[in-house]
Amino acid sequence: MKNLRWSWAGLVASLLVLVTATSADAQRSSRYRGLSNDENIGNERAPRRMIDNPTAGMLGRGSFDTELRAFPDGGMLGILQIGLTKNWMVGIAYGGTNIIAAHDPQWNPHMQFLTRLQLIGETMALPGLAVGYEDIGFGPWIDSLDRFDIKSKGFYAVVSKAYRGTSFTSSLHGGVNYSRERADKDDDVDFFFGSDLRFDNNIGFVVEYDLGLNDDRKHHSLGKGEGYLNAGARWTVLERVLMEFNLKDILTNRRGSNTIGRELRLIYVESF
Repeated sequence: MKNLRWSWAGLVASLLVLVTATSADAQRSSRYRGLSNDENIGNERAPRRMIDNPTAGMLGRGSFDTELRAFPDGGMLGILQIGLTKNWMVGIAYGGTNIIAAHDPQWNPHMQFLTRLQLIGETMALPGLAVGYEDIGFGPWIDSLDRFDIKSKGFYAVVSKAYRGTSFTSSLHGGVNYSRERADKDDDVDFFFGSDLRFDNNIGFVVEYDLGLNDDRKHHSLGKGEGYLNAGARWTVLERVLMEFNLKDILTNRRGSNTIGRELRLIYVESF
């Protein structure tokens, strides 16, 4: 299983490098446009998150974004992020399952929090670097394992680099994390990476891969050892409103799963 997982990782990494290399060629013939937190509202087209995994992107000072996710089992998750300074943002989240259903809602056991600090801003030559903490997990909360279906990142560090072409922008992201959800006795350090591609016609695409090293114990964890591969399509509906449709766990890594999950995200960005 581990050899298969690393084979998938190598394949996805090769695709991401190919996309980014193409963007880098375009960048040489056009003016560089950094997607850091220098713009008024942090550039709403530059993601602060791939799909489940964070990036080094930041909200600008005095700006915020709200996110609403709809996922299987009647689940919904709301996330609010606020840029407190140029290099520091915080956020909260809350949700549950059976919210859109004919049964009583099953709320998450606690409010979730996040904080992110950008240590190095992105330049033409160097990627941006951010560190943070978040206990935002995705999917249903599982009482018996004291964890979310997709574990929260916990403590993490992530780098992001954007390249501007003549009619599109692409970014490459990679990070390492240590989750505090360890009741399943799988507390390994984990790695994740991904890329997004954003066209000037308001259409974009994103792919991410989490190796799932902290979710692959045979008799305790939910993962089978192949990692979590997700992909999505984005549409900037209005200047500050973004809609995204995601395919989750494409490798059907979760034990007992035999189909690809579907999720809808709606994001709104504004400044104070």
